[in-house]
Amino acid sequence: MDLRLFLTVFGTVLLAEMGDKTQLATMLYASSGAHPKLTVFLGAALALVLASAIGVAAGAAMSAIVPPQLLNRLAGVAFVLVGVWTFVRA
Repeated sequence: MDLRLFLTVFGTVLLAEMGDKTQLATMLYASSGAHPKLTVFLGAALALVLASAIGVAAGAAMSAIVPPQLLNRLAGVAFVLVGVWTFVRA
């Protein structure tokens, strides 16, 4: 395993997920005394694992059609556009 790639992906995804709607929804479920914390954690963790698996599969499929350099550029532009859109809406 490429440790540098692992840490890059880990850090990027962790920062992207902090404070987003997913984390806020998870915090709301966990704040209720009626919901077991382990159940909330396992549900949220499984959802993130599945979403990541879908992302990896989609990326692998797209890389078979779109050249990797173009895919990297498109992903970068999309990421910046989402950031600008979020900033403007705030």
